Amino acid sequence: MAGIWFDDMEVGQVIDHPIRRTVTETDNVMFTCMTHNPAQLHLDEEYMKGTEFGTRIVNSCFTLSVMVGISVNDTTLGTAVANLGWDEVRFPKPLFHGDTIRVETEIVALRESKSRPQAGIVTFEHRAFNQHGDIVATCKRSGLQMKRPTDG
Repeated sequence: MAGIWFDDMEVGQVIDHPIRRTVTETDNVMFTCMTHNPAQLHLDEEYMKGTEFGTRIVNSCFTLSVMVGISVNDTTLGTAVANLGWDEVRFPKPLFHGDTIRVETEIVALRESKSRPQAGIVTFEHRAFNQHGDIVATCKRSGLQMKRPTDG
């Protein structure tokens, strides 16, 4: 169990996740096709040559998924009851094939669960950076998190 118990979390705590991920063209094309997204932004290199980006950009839903996925081992693995939702999802800069994602997570809110005394509700703010240190994605994620088990 690598995740954090609700009782061990503190508002303001920042976790710098050690996993990094270089995004490939295959990642982008497969994810885009699997999710039936026909956007030229992700699939048509010739079209994108004439845009401000000059090349295809990575599907933002893939970026979101990798950002949250990287965070799981250090936050919720084995300690999550349920993911409750994502809010304030933003992509301030595009991600390109060959970029490497680094993620940090801040615990921004904690509260007791009214219906589950053995769990609490946590709000994480995830931030993804490219290899240049530019923020490429952010989101707030709420989850129902287990409290440390008591003996007996």
